[in-house]
Amino acid sequence: MNSAARSVNLFGNYLVVLGALLLVVPNPMLQLFQFPPTGEVWIRVAGMLVAFLGIYYRVAAAANLTQFFTASVLLRCSVPVFFLGFILAGWVAWPLLLFALPEVAGAAWTWSALRALQRTA
Repeated sequence: MNSAARSVNLFGNYLVVLGALLLVVPNPMLQLFQFPPTGEVWIRVAGMLVAFLGIYYRVAAAANLTQFFTASVLLRCSVPVFFLGFILAGWVAWPLLLFALPEVAGAAWTWSALRALQRTA
């Protein structure tokens, strides 16, 4: 597994764990980011989707799907832009931006690894 695939695999693992936490014990995660606790099912549905997305990342890493890696960099870099829009609209509190940190860090790592692969090719 090359460095770009490793970065995507690790990010997939992060998503699987985050999704599992939102699925099984959502309220501690919500309170950590200053969201009110909920008994509604939607946060668990979101957790399931996040975990499934993490599995897709892991499969793409195992298959070395470079096009997926490139697309993931672009999309992960857009996360803070969307979150900032949600905050400015008054829909959520600023701690949501903390969820963007692993997104941007992972995207930077993947982008850097992709550039290194291009230089060696």
